[in-house]
Amino acid sequence: GEIEQELSEIAGKKIHVSMSPHAVDVVRGILCTNHTFMKKDIDEKEIWKMYREAYGQERFIRLIRDKNGLYKFPDPKFVVGSNFCDIGFDIDEENHRLIAISASDNLMKGAAGSAIQNMNVMCGFDEMDGLRYTPLTPV
Repeated sequence: GEIEQELSEIAGKKIHVSMSPHAVDVVRGILCTNHTFMKKDIDEKEIWKMYREAYGQERFIRLIRDKNGLYKFPDPKFVVGSNFCDIGFDIDEENHRLIAISASDNLMKGAAGSAIQNMNVMCGFDEMDGLRYTPLTPV
């Protein structure tokens, strides 16, 4: 669909995406995993560098990296009530697979929050105007 179309355009070749949106036991929130099968081994530091280059300046994207804490991967409960999208990943070295994980609030980032954010950008307002909500379960 649309994700494959846009990634293929960026890459300059056909890209196939394996994506799994998950139903989670919360009133609102989306957890999604994307599986990428890598043609060559890439270490964790290289992947974090790519993520920081792609998302480091995005004000509503939080990169999650806490391998030793309670918050190892993105979790919808930490974004509910906010316009944040948390992104993290894990590496399956045996199968040369990168598993990207994201969590967002489908009623904020997935709908109204995105509309407000886009309106702010189009009208020349600060991108965060009207969206500075702390998640209901702060990190």
